[in-house]
Amino acid sequence: MLVTLIGKVLGLYRDRLLAIHYSTGPAASAFFTASRIPRVFFDAVFASAIAACFIPVFSEYLEKRGREEAFRFAGQFITAVALLTGGLTLLGMALPGPMVALFADYADPQTTALATSLTRVMFPTVFFSGVAFSLVGVLQAQDHFTAPALMSTVSNLVIIAYFFTLDGKFGIYGLAAAYLLGWFLQGAIQGPPLRRLGYRFRPGLDLRSEGMRKVFALMGPVMVSTWVQPITLAINSRFGSRLYEGAGVSALEYASNLYLVIGGTFILSITNVIFPRLSRLTAGGEEGEFRDTVYQTVHTSLFFVLPMSAGLMVVARPLISLIYGGGEFDEFSTGITADALMWMSLGMAGYALQNVLSRVYFARQEGRGPLVAGAVAIGANILLCWCLVGRFQVAGLAVASAVSSTVYALCLLIPLERRGLGVWRGGMARDLLKMLSATAGMGLCAWAVGVWAAGLFPAGKVGEAATLALCALSGVAAYFLLARLLGLEEAKIAGALVLRRKRG
Repeated sequence: MLVTLIGKVLGLYRDRLLAIHYSTGPAASAFFTASRIPRVFFDAVFASAIAACFIPVFSEYLEKRGREEAFRFAGQFITAVALLTGGLTLLGMALPGPMVALFADYADPQTTALATSLTRVMFPTVFFSGVAFSLVGVLQAQDHFTAPALMSTVSNLVIIAYFFTLDGKFGIYGLAAAYLLGWFLQGAIQGPPLRRLGYRFRPGLDLRSEGMRKVFALMGPVMVSTWVQPITLAINSRFGSRLYEGAGVSALEYASNLYLVIGGTFILSITNVIFPRLSRLTAGGEEGEFRDTVYQTVHTSLFFVLPMSAGLMVVARPLISLIYGGGEFDEFSTGITADALMWMSLGMAGYALQNVLSRVYFARQEGRGPLVAGAVAIGANILLCWCLVGRFQVAGLAVASAVSSTVYALCLLIPLERRGLGVWRGGMARDLLKMLSATAGMGLCAWAVGVWAAGLFPAGKVGEAATLALCALSGVAAYFLLARLLGLEEAKIAGALVLRRKRG
């Protein structure tokens, strides 16, 4: 989690540099559209196959057939992914115009033309992503997480270096090239740890092998289920392209990136570690330990995510001002981005649950449940966007995204509860009420401290940072104190660890 957090913080600094240089103007909006298109295509088509289909089958090979057979299957899978992503890359570079029209509806034809040109430049990220994440799957299935966690650190350092050296000369097109280089290096850094594990890539393509047949059988329903997040963002981005002369796209992107830094770091760190474990427990038939692992993961995730959600809602505006404010990023840009972040944060608990519970299905090589849940969530998002965007603008799109995540999580949870694999046992309802009570107390405390501190410190970045630090410290202290008084297990463990360190 610490390594992942470093990469996310660097990503935040990367976005700050982008905001200072390009704000929410036409170049930024065109760039965000162009960078999102290949990511959505990769997430929708190949991320599901790698994360949800490859790792369980590869883990089964390791458990039952040994490393040699597992590595042979990995070579077949990586070859197939490389061919498919390479073909999609060529198609995307040949037809960027229709793709931009699908993802954005800018009133300014120059913004559309720039987005089209940048999309052609950035579409090879699909190929680089496919290879990189396939290699990550081989490592994570064998409990090696550090090199995969370093991926974003490496790519973000490349982009940050570009802003300080070449941005003035090459502008937004050079930034697109820097992103491409970063994605290439994400795959390259997986090489050394793979060699230490004894893995050597040997190309091969046998689509009729047992492992590939299992992957293809899972891929269809799993693919649709993992469309929710990227398609939700794409839909909201299209609606956002009609707001504020296209600036809604940039506001949603900045807010989403910050949201993922704060909540996603914790959530994705947990799911990256827990998914291979759940896959091994399934392969080993350890049903009781499987259920206990799911329960504890959900319980701990909610304990941390609920206060994160409330805290973000309280400090959204000063946080956006501190991180992105300055240069070309003016008060108007700060306001619309803060609105997006505040209402987007409502869905953080749903986002956490959907990530954990979808892995429960994938580890058991089941795709139908996530398929149905994903379709319902996407439908809910589209309906809410239509209903809310006219009146609430970017805030309405953020609410639609939050509700969509929550609907997806509930649609995953209910079938698991009926089968006895859910989490609604062992006092979960009681503990959830305690978490919500502690979260409410924390939110009130952080808000009151923010109001008090706003007049205490001078205006500017130093004052904003001091105010946010006081809000965060007081909120964390209030939450853990209330959680400890209410008897929540995670607070007891944290207290015991603190006492042990003091004695040590």
